[in-house]
Amino acid sequence: MNPKLSRPARRTALVVHVVASASWLGLTLGLLALGTTAAGTGTAVTVEASVRAMKLFADWLLLPVAVLTLLSGLVLSLGTAWGLARHRWVWTKFWLTLATTTATVFALRPGVNSAVTAVAAGGPLPDAGDVLMGPVVSLSAYVFMTVISVLKPWGLTRRGRRLRQRTPARRTLQGA
Repeated sequence: MNPKLSRPARRTALVVHVVASASWLGLTLGLLALGTTAAGTGTAVTVEASVRAMKLFADWLLLPVAVLTLLSGLVLSLGTAWGLARHRWVWTKFWLTLATTTATVFALRPGVNSAVTAVAAGGPLPDAGDVLMGPVVSLSAYVFMTVISVLKPWGLTRRGRRLRQRTPARRTLQGA
């Protein structure tokens, strides 16, 4: 059995997780606004300013916030009765967070970097998808993860059902 976090530690981890997750969502909204501006404007100066701002977000903010979200979520899941693999919604959030963090590194950042390189050399925006698809997909994933965090759908995993059968009646997680 995993050691459980004390109440102050759990609350601290929860605040860190919510702030990091909200930051990631906000950064993604900012990226979407900048990408929309870059893709929808006709002026080279605005396109370049937009993609350069996107590069700042992608290079300096997104990855630290993504990793903090992932780590704080792991601390919460492993340090509380929710567990990492006991409830389908927690398990789904873990894998989606891991996938979107990986996509940030291997898809979003390279797409933004190629857009900056092309525009800085005086060319047009090579592909609007490079600056729009990443934020759209990410935003969809983050909104979905927020919804399942609030609603907690789907019940227990197979492992969670097995653990519950072995454990005598415990307090419910509704108040946790």
